[in-house]
Amino acid sequence: MNKKATLLLVPAVALGMSAFAAAPAFAADGDSTTYQTELGALNGSNASGTAMVTLTGDEAHVHMEVSGLAETFNDGPYPHVQHIHIGEQGTCPTPDADKNGDGIVDTVEGHPSYGMIGTTLSSSGDTSPAAGTDLKVAQMGGSYTYDRTFTLNADTAASLKAGTASVVVHGLDPATLSKEAQDAKSNLVPELPLAATAPALCGTLTASQMDMPNGAPLTGGGSTSNGPDMGLLALGGGLFLTAGGIVVARRRSLAVSNSK
Repeated sequence: MNKKATLLLVPAVALGMSAFAAAPAFAADGDSTTYQTELGALNGSNASGTAMVTLTGDEAHVHMEVSGLAETFNDGPYPHVQHIHIGEQGTCPTPDADKNGDGIVDTVEGHPSYGMIGTTLSSSGDTSPAAGTDLKVAQMGGSYTYDRTFTLNADTAASLKAGTASVVVHGLDPATLSKEAQDAKSNLVPELPLAATAPALCGTLTASQMDMPNGAPLTGGGSTSNGPDMGLLALGGGLFLTAGGIVVARRRSLAVSNSK
């Protein structure tokens, strides 16, 4: 082979091989799966929101954007407790779940649909079901952004993977309830009114191809990666470069031959 052709071919092969060799680094950080949901209004709350959970091993990164909830409670910001519910159908209740006819599907009436608390989406500290009604770690006000990373318990992780996990945000404006519901006490915390713990938003978490919010980097290898497979790109790039080198080399060889 002509020396010029050889010189063109070798760098092309080298580039292809180096790209292929480097490709596994993009998938070396471990597998992640992202689950997401649109939060729909319950009990006439007129609120809305989104929730996203990215699970890497037993570490969960939860990001939520919520708006339109009740704003005040006892002359202060309304404390909205929120959870990942697990263990049942993984669905959100319909008005038919209102068994006592007070016009509100309370938390207990919703249990056959979304299940019991698996994880408390608290602002700090405890994320177990034990913190489920702790107003001190609730999200405050009618609109908020929630962003927290913590270790997820095995039961909630299993429910996410099975498609039976739902995010439920609690807390209604009493003024929007029937007189019967306004006067009722919470069936979870009798010291509180029913409105304080009744569900206002709900959404079923399903596996997604979307990235984490706020430009978080992809971890590679997991279902959060919505881009092309980097290993295949590297391999394809190497073959393309190699083929390009061969084509150039052959053209140079022909040119030398024709000039003789």
